Amino acid sequence: MLNFREIAVGQALPEREFTATNVSLFCYNAAIWNPHRIHYDETYTTEVEKHPKIVIDGPLQGDWLSQIVVNWVGEEAELLKFDYSNRRASYLGETLKSGGKVLKVDQKTGLIEVELFLKNEDGEITSPGSATVRFSI
Repeated sequence: MLNFREIAVGQALPEREFTATNVSLFCYNAAIWNPHRIHYDETYTTEVEKHPKIVIDGPLQGDWLSQIVVNWVGEEAELLKFDYSNRRASYLGETLKSGGKVLKVDQKTGLIEVELFLKNEDGEITSPGSATVRFSI
């Protein structure tokens, strides 16, 4: 269980790796009603839109980022604010790593601000993000 009083600025959130598959992309896009062919049709993706491979959804990457902070706080806090931006395309077959660190801890209000990241296999941040959570103190 995460103890609010032990959280410090600079503390790293647990990292997690994600590797999308054809099946996970299919299921995700079906669930959100996203018919964009770059997420499932390799011929269209490479020949028409000129990507090297099938593209991993930006919203899916945002979901992975939100999971990292929600899993970290568990039932101990609530997510108040979440933001992310896709800066670089990620492709089927890549393993992406998510994580983050604590930027600010307010002992009076129970608010914690975190910086989040999703990195590709080269260590480049593809999707930076941020979140604010509130602990009951």
